Amino acid sequence: MIDIPAGDLRSALESYIRQTGSQLIYRADDVAGINTKGVQGRLSAEQALDSILANTGLTVHRDPSGAVVVSRKTDRAATTTPALRHTAAEGGAAQTPVGQAPVAQTQVAQSQATPATTGTDDATALGGAPDLQEIIVTGTRSKRNLLNASVAITTVNEADLAQKAPRSTVDVLEMIPGIFVEGTAGPVSNNYSVRGLPGGSQQFVRLIEDGMPAIYGGLNDDEVFQNDISIDRVEALQGGSSGILTPNAAGASINFISRKLNFDEAGGIARITGTTYGDRRGDLWFSSPIPDLKDTAFAISGYYDSTPGVRSSPFRYETYHIKGQLEHKFEDGWIRFTVKDWDEHDPYYADQPYAYNNGTISSVPGLDSQFGNIIGKGFANISVPDSCYAHGQCFRTFSMQDGIHATGHQFRVDGEREFDHGISLFARGRYTETDWDFNGVFSGSGTGNGGLASALTYLTPTSASPIYSLLQQGLAAFPGTTQFGIRNLTTGQVTPASNAAALNGLNGNGLLQQTVLNRQLVKLRDWGSDFGAKWETSGDGWANSLTVGGMIYATDINTDQSGVSTVINDVTNQSNIYDVVAMNNAGAVLGTLGNNGLISYGNWGQGISATHQTSKSVYVNNEFTWNQDLHVDFGVRYEREDTDAVAGNSSALPIPAGVGGLVQVSPSAFNGTYSYNSGHESPVHVTAGVNYTIAQNLSVYARYAHAYQTQGTNPEATALTLYEGGVTYSDYGLTGTIRGFRTEFNNQTWGGGVNPDNPNLNQAFFADSQTNGVDVDLFYRPQYEPLSAFAIHAQATYQDPTFSNVKVGFTDVNGTNIAPQVAAFYNGKVPGRTPKILYAITPEYDLPNNKGQIYLRYKYVGRIFADNGNQVELPGYGVVSIGAIYNLTPAMTLNVSVDNVTDELGLTEGNPRQGFTQQIVNGYFYGRGIVGPNAMVSLTAKF
Repeated sequence: MIDIPAGDLRSALESYIRQTGSQLIYRADDVAGINTKGVQGRLSAEQALDSILANTGLTVHRDPSGAVVVSRKTDRAATTTPALRHTAAEGGAAQTPVGQAPVAQTQVAQSQATPATTGTDDATALGGAPDLQEIIVTGTRSKRNLLNASVAITTVNEADLAQKAPRSTVDVLEMIPGIFVEGTAGPVSNNYSVRGLPGGSQQFVRLIEDGMPAIYGGLNDDEVFQNDISIDRVEALQGGSSGILTPNAAGASINFISRKLNFDEAGGIARITGTTYGDRRGDLWFSSPIPDLKDTAFAISGYYDSTPGVRSSPFRYETYHIKGQLEHKFEDGWIRFTVKDWDEHDPYYADQPYAYNNGTISSVPGLDSQFGNIIGKGFANISVPDSCYAHGQCFRTFSMQDGIHATGHQFRVDGEREFDHGISLFARGRYTETDWDFNGVFSGSGTGNGGLASALTYLTPTSASPIYSLLQQGLAAFPGTTQFGIRNLTTGQVTPASNAAALNGLNGNGLLQQTVLNRQLVKLRDWGSDFGAKWETSGDGWANSLTVGGMIYATDINTDQSGVSTVINDVTNQSNIYDVVAMNNAGAVLGTLGNNGLISYGNWGQGISATHQTSKSVYVNNEFTWNQDLHVDFGVRYEREDTDAVAGNSSALPIPAGVGGLVQVSPSAFNGTYSYNSGHESPVHVTAGVNYTIAQNLSVYARYAHAYQTQGTNPEATALTLYEGGVTYSDYGLTGTIRGFRTEFNNQTWGGGVNPDNPNLNQAFFADSQTNGVDVDLFYRPQYEPLSAFAIHAQATYQDPTFSNVKVGFTDVNGTNIAPQVAAFYNGKVPGRTPKILYAITPEYDLPNNKGQIYLRYKYVGRIFADNGNQVELPGYGVVSIGAIYNLTPAMTLNVSVDNVTDELGLTEGNPRQGFTQQIVNGYFYGRGIVGPNAMVSLTAKF
């Protein structure tokens, strides 16, 4: 009995495969946007397939070997299984489908679709071994598959995204071997690194949309781009041609690919999402042909989100994103226009105190490590004295009620045109503007553990007090002072130093700390373009694909980080801000030392700057195939980058008149003058790779890449060299790749080094960093019933990064050069926030009758050091997630995901603002960690 409902043809074909056990091969582009009337009844497999394809414009070719190929009636190329599974050997005969986004990256669509999901890949071959899907390389856009690729590629399809249920955009990156994600800052402004680079090296990893970055630089990519329902799949490339075809992507590029527009019939997807921590979100994507305009379609998509964040908060943050697309297809090409608009508010989490007892890390009493957040109501809106030169006003409002507030627009056009003799042209350009207004609190910043002390220590005027200088000023300013106290700015309650019991019992820990209020406004305007020509040619047993292109970027960035200040607050969930007051023996308040909790100004410098940056590149990428088995490719890009910059000068200036408190001078306020600087770089990015297909199920490859991250006014771009080689196998239900790699990150400045004779002195040093490692990516599904309902996906990375060749002399306080001690101390150490081991294992089970899937994921992150001096070790941790995807109807799916089921405590960083050599003092240190158990539920409907 065959029962396949009417609806999306791709879903119907996958259901057909499962119900009949047939092997069926088709290109997803051929069936995209087509509906079928379905089929029911006791029919043969041939009869059922013919009924499904009735009136769809598709036909069936049954190969003598037994393979069944579905293709368009005019398509003469797709006639045999080898032709589809080995397209690159045809010399690029399989062209980019009309209407497909030209992606500026190597793109891979290795299907891991299960009976519970719908694959969305460029070619699909189900019912046999796991697929070896095609790769589309920009510029070349010739098609190769995973077996004959010579690059490190990973695909994340729609089914994988549903199973991952990412809580933020960078959560998607955890599905890529070799990438360490520090996704603990909240929805945006997270850190990530790749293949042994130190934590926070995201400047070498680009998040791109439909083959192009939203900005050239100046912000983290996840501060401008957000994953949403308009994204169909994600394709990642590590090293290789990443640095050739995308600027500043030497480490990796992650391509978020939009859904294709509906040219045949209107339809869309709607989703509502809720979480146990209070996030409420709605997504919509709708696309339709325009009846009065032939071969023209539009799509509108977006989401609205309201969230307090994953950690406890007195505030909610509201966000909307809107994306509109209009595309027209003509005989030999297409053109598409895209407009985006957003207004986003996000929470931000920096470090907070943790307890360290006998090697065990735990919560500080009163501050929950898993859901705690020091941001309380008192941080909502704080008026901060500022330099009157900074922006025409003498005060600036810091607002955690706004959090990170980003507004922006993007306008984009993409197009492609094919000509005779295998020649085609492509072009895309975009303009992005965003105002990124960051409000974030940084406890322990600058003072480190020195600012974390008991309230009684704070109020005792000895050198042990973190505010000793301020207390001395208080004694001089308020005669008759015999003690100090703290005033809670929320409740007004004053607690004197004489009430030691109350101070020691404060929040169950008796602690106070110093927290920096950092507001940074970045106004970014960015033009970008990528254009070129491709030439496909072939002969007897060989084929070649040549691409020549250019890129032009122009970026203007204005930054205002003035008015940074410091407050005193307690150590508790949703903490309170305190003023320090001078008191007499009777407990009367004689005066206030701070300004509504503010005790210092300008700690992070003047913070005023502006840059104009241009980048012009020309690139060549070539792929050569010989006898279908040998693939050789190379790429080169020459870039000229120019930067003009001005930075505000600072000096000690009085704060605005009338402001209370004893501190009346900002030591480093913007004084209205600027320093000018300029620079240029001319890096040459190169790569070369070779792949040899030993058999239809086995291949080997090797790759070399040398690319750069431009550094603005610095005289030299930062170089990154990658070597890699791998083996790919696909048969008997197993598809897997094992890759060995070496990363060379040499002659780099590592700021905040430690003087081994005095750990309190932080000094910069130069050093090389090399990483040898191996990546593994495996997917296995048994081929025989009933075991075929089970599958397992495993990814793992082992890497061994070390410092070497430490250089540049250090001097101690007496002027003695201590370079030998520094070299001995650092050589062989591990760069900070770089795990040696990362792996994830995901077993899954497909429910009968296409009802869905249940799964379990175990993710392990090995130990890291919080600092380059390896003085604070953060232990490895494993996170268990479980979930289920249940098809309520053929068009409606319920997705339930529970993360960190076992309430694991995991830390992704220490306190980088303390300096790069950190310490545990009195049983406490600062760190940033993952959240505790939380669940996400979503309901998705296709219409």
